[in-house]
Amino acid sequence: MKTFEELGVSEEILKAIKELGYEHPMPVQEEVIPYLLGDNDNDVVALAQTGTGKTAAFGIPLLQGIDISRKEPQALILCPTRELCLQIANDLRDYSKYMEDMQVLPVYGGTSIENQIRNFKKGVHIIVATPGRLIDLLERKATKLDTISKVVMDEADEMLDMGFTDSINAILERVPEGRNTLMFSATMSPEISKIAKNYLRNAKEIVIGYKNSGAENVHHIYYMVHSRHKYLALKRIADYYPDIYGIVFCRTRLETQEIADKLITDGYNADSLHGELSQAQRDLVMQKFRQRRLQILVATDVAARGLDVDDLTHVINYGFPDDIEVYTHRSGRTGRAGKTGTSIAIINMKEKGKVRMIEKVIGKKFEEGKLPTGQEICEKQLIKVIDEIEAVQVNEEEIASFLPGIYRKLDWLDKDDLIKRVVSLEFNRFLDYYSNAEEIETISGKGEQSGREKKKGKKGGSRRVAEEGFARLFLNMGRTDGMTPPRVMDMLNHNLHRRIDIGRIDIMQNFSFFEVPEEYADKVIKALGRLTVNKRKVTVEYSDAEGKDDDAPKKQGADRRKSKARAKEDVRKHDDFRKFFSDDEFFDFGDDSVWAKKSKKKKKRK
Repeated sequence: MKTFEELGVSEEILKAIKELGYEHPMPVQEEVIPYLLGDNDNDVVALAQTGTGKTAAFGIPLLQGIDISRKEPQALILCPTRELCLQIANDLRDYSKYMEDMQVLPVYGGTSIENQIRNFKKGVHIIVATPGRLIDLLERKATKLDTISKVVMDEADEMLDMGFTDSINAILERVPEGRNTLMFSATMSPEISKIAKNYLRNAKEIVIGYKNSGAENVHHIYYMVHSRHKYLALKRIADYYPDIYGIVFCRTRLETQEIADKLITDGYNADSLHGELSQAQRDLVMQKFRQRRLQILVATDVAARGLDVDDLTHVINYGFPDDIEVYTHRSGRTGRAGKTGTSIAIINMKEKGKVRMIEKVIGKKFEEGKLPTGQEICEKQLIKVIDEIEAVQVNEEEIASFLPGIYRKLDWLDKDDLIKRVVSLEFNRFLDYYSNAEEIETISGKGEQSGREKKKGKKGGSRRVAEEGFARLFLNMGRTDGMTPPRVMDMLNHNLHRRIDIGRIDIMQNFSFFEVPEEYADKVIKALGRLTVNKRKVTVEYSDAEGKDDDAPKKQGADRRKSKARAKEDVRKHDDFRKFFSDDEFFDFGDDSVWAKKSKKKKKRK
């Protein structure tokens, strides 16, 4: 294993990083530092996960190449968020502690731009900036980039995801063509490749691990449960790991706040982080989390960007991402700095395919987890209480004066009773909850027949049944009637006057099936049964009625022939009406009405 001295790091920087505890370079540092310190003029694309030591990898060579006597910007570092901007600037200041007069200036939105302009006038060597704020400063002519010789784009993939492509292009166009450009990214997306092709010259690609791979020290687990059990599954996971220090990722701001509120109400040390919070609120939450005054942070992906914590034990995907790269970013937040971590996904049956896709990309297998039982959780929590009692520091001098009164108060208790009471004081919450809690079924992904799979009907045909907790309903209209999944959802939302979870929707030629939560099934049947569409009465029934899936096509064929005959007779009787409305179809939704244009082209029937 090499040392920083062998990589060519200067004495001033060596002294500073040794005080920070840097003993041996990490893989990305071992690859990048000597290359950037050498005589190479090539640009660099470095692919490495967050938390692998990237800041030191580009920061140390940048600092070492600065001419301090020139009071002008010589290096520019672009990053996606205010938090990451501050973190990089602070790290560079730590590395340059013994480099007299080195000036590093972070510039970002959400704070006074006038103060940043004044700091530029004092003289700056390295600018660390978010793209949007730097564009503002350039337009105000507060600084120029024509003296920049090194440009670093850190978390380049996240900057592009956040919509900074135009800003990055505008910034790079103002930097001298002879500069060196260094691009650091966790993944190699098409957008990253395009930026590299346009602005990097003969770029050397340095890959730490594998392209688009997850951190090596991360253990991947998924728990497959019914949708209605997701929060209960999250609680069990948090209870089973009493020392958890992690981030729970949700897909939306609303879901983030709802889950955080539930956890707080249920007694967990948790808080939320999302875009609707003010900058001051976000800063406070992140400060509490970094200081471990929070155990669980519930966050959206965008809000968590720039939150850099090395010792997370768990990342939990409550809302499973559609983008594989997003999962890679999330899981890369744990298992950092040589430590191990766990990335957990709480999924439903429809998301099982995403797990397999991610496995192929990151080259790792997910473990199929089984949720811990109440008994297993109580055992874990009991051990935690005992460990805390054993580890507590006793200050005998401070409590000596109180002990006589305590002894008198507890004199009637023997040793066993006292131990039981002390343990129960901390432990009763879990005993009370799990003594009455139902066990959550974990759906197996290994060949067991699920609620979504086909089951044999009486006549040897196939019949689908709904996922547990949902009812599968039959609708007497299909593609011929212009039915589509969005139209079915619109009918439900419009007539129930509330939004409900909707499961699978199957649109056939002359009829359809859709799934709704069991508790709303009767309301749906009643509400939609009052409608008429194209002058046909809507019929909604439970699909598991005798022979429904098998006999529906025959029945619907007969119904449609009758309906067409009635429609022709109506048109003949109301020719004037036909002339006016012949190109429209009329949907009658009770008190309100919706008009929808219908193509004049008629499909040829086979």
